[in-house]
Amino acid sequence: MSVDAAPGIAESEEARIGQAILHRTLLTVGPILIALIIAGLVLIAVGVDPLAYYGYVVQRGLLSPTGVQQTLTRMAPMLFLAASLIVAFRAGIWNLGVDGQFLLGAVAAAATAPLMVLVMPTWIALILAFLLATVVALIWSLVPALLRAYHGVNEIITTLMMTFLGISLANVLVKLVFLDPETTVPQTRTLPVEDRLPRLFDTTISSGVILGLIAVIAVHLLMTRTAFGLKLRVVGANPGAAVHAGLNVPRLTIAVFAISAGLAGMAGAVDILGVHGNVRADWNPAFGLLVIPMVFLARLNGFASIAFVLILSVLSIGGESAARRIGVPHHFTLVLISIVLIVLAVVEYVDSRYLSRRKA
Repeated sequence: MSVDAAPGIAESEEARIGQAILHRTLLTVGPILIALIIAGLVLIAVGVDPLAYYGYVVQRGLLSPTGVQQTLTRMAPMLFLAASLIVAFRAGIWNLGVDGQFLLGAVAAAATAPLMVLVMPTWIALILAFLLATVVALIWSLVPALLRAYHGVNEIITTLMMTFLGISLANVLVKLVFLDPETTVPQTRTLPVEDRLPRLFDTTISSGVILGLIAVIAVHLLMTRTAFGLKLRVVGANPGAAVHAGLNVPRLTIAVFAISAGLAGMAGAVDILGVHGNVRADWNPAFGLLVIPMVFLARLNGFASIAFVLILSVLSIGGESAARRIGVPHHFTLVLISIVLIVLAVVEYVDSRYLSRRKA
């Protein structure tokens, strides 16, 4: 190879990398823009100005001081759930039971923290409640984990079933076992505001958002920079090859479920210990279903997931305000997220067909 050819090869490589980045960006941002247009047409059909709606969502969720504080606080449990889903999906495990694990973790924290702060220092009580929520969610994931690991049962079915059971069990625990005897409202005892997670810089922002950021970054580094993460990714990509490589696939499968469910339980704990202080009967924010498309839009990248969780939090907080101000139903945010997910699937299908034809 001549010396003169080297610069040309380098330029060609840079161009290829640039095209790959542009391609990945279009596949990520494109579905969001298309979904916003489709949702805007839906708003027009029901007599609402889409520009006014989107403008109010951004202003309320991202530009106003109060809205920013609420947005960052709302991010805390979503970041833990994003970390949970990244671990599972990168390892080829479809843990769709995060909402049930989230709720049981929340109930565990809400039932124990108000009692523990009476007999021990607050910071110890919060740590113990956090750990208990993690363990409860982890235990709840053992059934689908064992069925997948040793019997090959599809975890999509089992985790969805466990979610239904987990939500029902959480309601039963709140109404019958952990019911606050001092109120007529069906809820657990309330953790006093002064005993909850500290706030940041004299604001209402829960320090749980810092814990969530640490969780996402730690998971990203675990899955991309460690030997253990490589083993998990090998199991997810090709279980047969993992067996031939001498990896203990059942044990690694159970480990994935344990880490993913534990992080989902932490999400429930951080929401209760940092914001709500208790769990009311029939409470289910369904954050897991909302975070799933954001994680896929981020291509299972931890740092990109933080940005998409921020977008989701802005939509959530701004959408709640728009529901009161403009009259758009609060559940329209779910409609928008659903449209994003559908468009993402269509774009992925079209892109895969286009790439396959180019290779052919």
